[in-house]
Amino acid sequence: DFLKQQCYIDGKWCDADSGTTFDVTDPGTGKVLGTVPKMGADETARAIDAAEAALPAWRAKTAGERAGMMRKLFDLMMEHQDDLGELLSREQGKPFAEGKGEIVYGASFIEWFAEEAKRAYGDVIPSHQGDKRIVVIKQPVGVVGAITPWNFPMAVASWKVAPAIAYGNCVVLKPAELVPGSAWILADIISRSGLPDGVFNLVMGSGREVG
Repeated sequence: DFLKQQCYIDGKWCDADSGTTFDVTDPGTGKVLGTVPKMGADETARAIDAAEAALPAWRAKTAGERAGMMRKLFDLMMEHQDDLGELLSREQGKPFAEGKGEIVYGASFIEWFAEEAKRAYGDVIPSHQGDKRIVVIKQPVGVVGAITPWNFPMAVASWKVAPAIAYGNCVVLKPAELVPGSAWILADIISRSGLPDGVFNLVMGSGREVG
């Protein structure tokens, strides 16, 4: 069920505009695991627009509200760690124990940043004048673009996506072409967790065009 073989934009699973795809293979057997939509600049722009549109409502939520949704994301990953670990292992080539371990490792970052976002404290800085007060507050930066490599497809994606959404940003993720399955996992789990449409978007294709 986690092998969606599509991209995820504004809460919807979709194909490339051109309909073109490329294969994902098991490096141990050469077997084709699935096909990936080969997207380009137009689809990427739509993903950015979707993230921008979702940003005001998402950053307006309290850190506690965002943490609650991310906790569901963590729980789903832990619940399905065997299936997710097998998919990661098959597409990336590492042993199953390491693939499953990376799922758990990635999930731990989601849990960590969900809680850390509640402690994004500001500062009151001593002023140069007695009638002045200098206050520092921390706010979301906006839409975050995340590009991840082939060697730790779930761990690195979690490092990038978890803090971004925990602190009220929206994300467009572009994974490595060799290991899109882990990004499918993340997108599918997010779609089941209740995060609003557009907060997380997944586009796939060549680094030259999508990146």
